[in-house]
Amino acid sequence: MKEYICTVCGFTYNPEEGDPEGGIPPGTPFEDISDDWVCPVCGAAKEAFEPA
Repeated sequence: MKEYICTVCGFTYNPEEGDPEGGIPPGTPFEDISDDWVCPVCGAAKEAFEPA
């Protein structure tokens, strides 16, 4: 599973950790996250992320 980086703030989404506070359980690939999910740090849209 690939990590993805927010191009706005630099936050790295690690699929092994997920985003539990955002409702994304550990082990969730980035591709499986809902399109309305936003960066937990800056609030950027999912589309602002690119592969690490």
